[in-house]
This record gives sequence, structure tokens and C-alpha cells, in this order.
Amino acid sequence: QTKTGIALLYDEVSENAYDIRLKLTKEVLTIQKQDVVCVSGSDHSANHRTVTLRRQPVGGLGLSIKGGAEHKVPVVISKIFKDQAAEQTGMLFIGDAIIQVNGINVESATHEEVVHLLRNAGDEVTITVQYLREAPSFLKLPLGSPGPSSDHSSGTSSPLFDSGLHLNGNSTNTAPSSPSSPIANEPKYEKRWLDALSVPLSMARISRYKTGTDKLRSNAFEVLALDGVSTGILQFYTAQESADWLRAMSTNISDLTLQNMKMANKCCSPSDQVIHMGWVNERLEGTDSSQLYKFKFLALKGSSFYIFSTPPVSTLDWVRAEKIYNLCEVLFKIHKLWLADDCWLQASMYLGIHQDFDLEDQRPYSFSVMVGHGKSHYFNVELGSELAVWEKSFQRAIFLEVQRTGSKTYMCSWQGDTLCFTVDFALGFTCFDSKTKNVLWRFKFSQLKGSSDDGKTRVKLLFQNLDTKQIETKELEFQDLTAVLHCIHSFIAAKVASVDPVFIDSQSIARKYMYSN
Repeated sequence: QTKTGIALLYDEVSENAYDIRLKLTKEVLTIQKQDVVCVSGSDHSANHRTVTLRRQPVGGLGLSIKGGAEHKVPVVISKIFKDQAAEQTGMLFIGDAIIQVNGINVESATHEEVVHLLRNAGDEVTITVQYLREAPSFLKLPLGSPGPSSDHSSGTSSPLFDSGLHLNGNSTNTAPSSPSSPIANEPKYEKRWLDALSVPLSMARISRYKTGTDKLRSNAFEVLALDGVSTGILQFYTAQESADWLRAMSTNISDLTLQNMKMANKCCSPSDQVIHMGWVNERLEGTDSSQLYKFKFLALKGSSFYIFSTPPVSTLDWVRAEKIYNLCEVLFKIHKLWLADDCWLQASMYLGIHQDFDLEDQRPYSFSVMVGHGKSHYFNVELGSELAVWEKSFQRAIFLEVQRTGSKTYMCSWQGDTLCFTVDFALGFTCFDSKTKNVLWRFKFSQLKGSSDDGKTRVKLLFQNLDTKQIETKELEFQDLTAVLHCIHSFIAAKVASVDPVFIDSQSIARKYMYSN
């Protein structure tokens, strides 16, 4: 299935936009630009064409022009009239820039100067033209083949004046001249869409934001290939078109990522499979209100959560991650969703762990991953559907890791004694002396009724004694308290999921809101 359509390529430096055609296949996005090509005859360059026009008593030269040096664009042919001089040559096209008129260079001439020259050039006018591949969209040139029938311009009226040269100029000869018809052995030309750039979609990424800012581009985005090659800014005429193309490209990128995951998983043991991977934006730490973001590639594989600056392509790349965290010790949290009625949903899942987190963020589809020592990574994705996939994937990866691991033991202390604290999927919580291995206390997950901590190293766990129904408080001190609390949360959530998977699904914030939208 190939998707095609017309869009604009926006140049941020000149602030001009150019008409392009997009061609999307499963694996590649191709940008095409219009050009004039020689389809038969000797001239294969078609860069410069020299054409002689014979002015007709009715219709004159049979063309209109736009542009000029005062607009920082060359003078271009903006209309070609059916069955008149310009069309009869078969060598002139809408979008041709006029380089010379009767041997006089007009590349730096104003609009009026070129009009004057063409009107006073006599009955036979020789012009040299070159097709302007990147005609700014403000010229509003029609796309497609010449002739009034296809005169659908790429927008509404142009701010630039159209000078018609289909009227009689200062002709010295009043007798009808022979038409400007192509000679049999002369080269034949056609206007065609030609491939200008192909961007492979495998491991590609999309950005709707202006670089380094929280400003969303209006109906526009950029696609960047794995090697950093960019499409440039693709601008669409309507929000609907922009959304359709964004969804189509994201789907193709996701499908290719899935293929890459399957390939990678063939080389990995069952306990070290890739659950999910993909591009996100990470908010850089310590940045002020002009929050800077950087592309990061995240992966959930085996027992670990990986953060890369570039995607892992070979097996060796997995050890080159910027950060690697144990999945049992991270906590996934959704922050923002964009809802159908244009309001923000500040979504915080019930975690049983008090965490203050800076939510002064302008981007929708945001989530954080809390890690050890109270630190967090803050990410955002381009689409709500991506957020739903990350939520489900983190859940699945953590549950699988908990079931594989079975139990986690942490060194801790209380009142000078060195103790061991174990979280076990089957047994619950156990605390024992690190030297003698004597069990000091043991409780099931269901007996944990609450907890409080000092935000640093100490935690109080409140358990209900099954016999007396009294609450027993157990106080412990850990080096990395956050990791332990996340681990407790992971094990309890996995336990609940094993008993009642429907309940866990019902807690999915992203899916609940994204799929109803």
C-alpha cells in the first residue's frame, strides 16, 4: 500500500514553503519535487531551454508571468493558455523561470522590466528558461500539467501580480504569423514529479515541535532517519491531513520496529526478550521554563530498562546504553493526556508512594520513569496511542521480571543491627538477621496495610497481625529506599495481576482515554 499526497516543504531560513509530493510505502518516505525532463530528442539535461515564440494577433505570447527581483524570486511563467503560442511550442511549463529574453539576462530584473521587455520584443521572441524546482508557495502556481483545465493553484489568490502576455504587444507585423509549433526533431519535454529525497523509516523518528522548545508546529512535522537525514519541515494544508500523515508514518515506523524486535529476539534467550522499544523525547534535567528536550531511544529487554542516545543495532550495542535500570526497581507514571474536549488530564495512578514531581510541562502524552535514589526521567511521545503502548509494555515487562526473579533481597539496618529484607512473589515479606539467618518476622502481601517514609532512608511498614488483628509497625533503614519501595510496588502489582488481570487492565489510564478519543 502506497500513500501519496501534496504537501509543502517549509524552509525556516527563508521562511518560504515549496510544493512537494509525498510518497509513503511500508519502508520509505519519498519526497518528490516537480521538474521538467526531456522525454525524447538529444537534450537530456533540460536545465536550460531556449524557445522561440511567434507573437499571435489574438493571444500574443499566450502566457502570464509572476514574480521579479523585488520579491526575491525570479520571474516565472504562472499561466499558459490553451492552443496559444507558448503551449504550441511544447517546451514551456508553468513554473519555468525566465533567464533571458532575446539574449538579455533578466535573472536580476524586476517584474515590470521583464513585462516591458517581452511586450516590446517584436513578433519573434526568444526566451531561455529553467524550471524553478523550489518555487515559493506564495507564488501560488498551479500544480499539474499546463492549460486552464488544470489551473487549480496550491492555495487562494497570490499577493503577487499576474501579468498577462496573451494580449497583443507592440507588433510591427499585422499579418497572422505561423504558429509556434514544435519541430519534429526537436527535443520533447514533460513536467514530472521526480524523487528528491528518500528517508528510510526503520528506526526513524518524528517531531512536531520546534527544535528545543515546547512550541508545536501548526499542521507540520519533521521525519528524521536513523542516520540523521531529515525530510525538512513537512507542512500540510489542513489539521486533518497533518493528523492522517502523522498517523500513517507512525504506524509504518512502529511496524518496522516490531520487525526489528522479532529479529533481535531470535538471538536472545527466552528470559532476555525485547518487550518494547522506540523513540521518545526526554526533558533535560535542570532546564528552566524554556525546557529543552532531547531524542532518546528506550528499550524494555529482559530484566532491564535501557536508555540510549541512538538505537542498538548490533548485540554489542546493548552494553553501550547511557543508563540501565532493573525493571523491578522502576516506577512508570503517566502525567498528561490530551483529551477530546481540549482539556488537560493530570493523571496520577494510585501508587501508594508519595512522590512530588514537577508537572510544569506544556507537552501532552508525557510520562515519567522513577528510578533509584529518588531520581526520575521525564519523557513525552508524539501520539496518545504510543503512550498507551508504553504503559502496557512497562506493565508487562515488570510483571514478567517479577515472576522470573521470584524474590529480591536488600541489606538494611535497624538500631545498629544489619538485617536482610526479602520481597518474595510467593511468600510476601521476610526480615532476617544477616549473620545468623534467623527469621525475625514474616508477613503476606495482603497483611501490608500502609507505609510512611522520611523521603531519605527510613520507612515504616504497617502490617496487620492475622491472629490479634492488631497493627504491627516495622521500621527499617535502606541505602536506596526508593528502589526498595518501587520493588514492593512491582511485586504487589504483579501479584494482583496474577490474581485479577481484568483489574489491572481497568487501571490503564492511557488506553481508557486514548482509545475513546
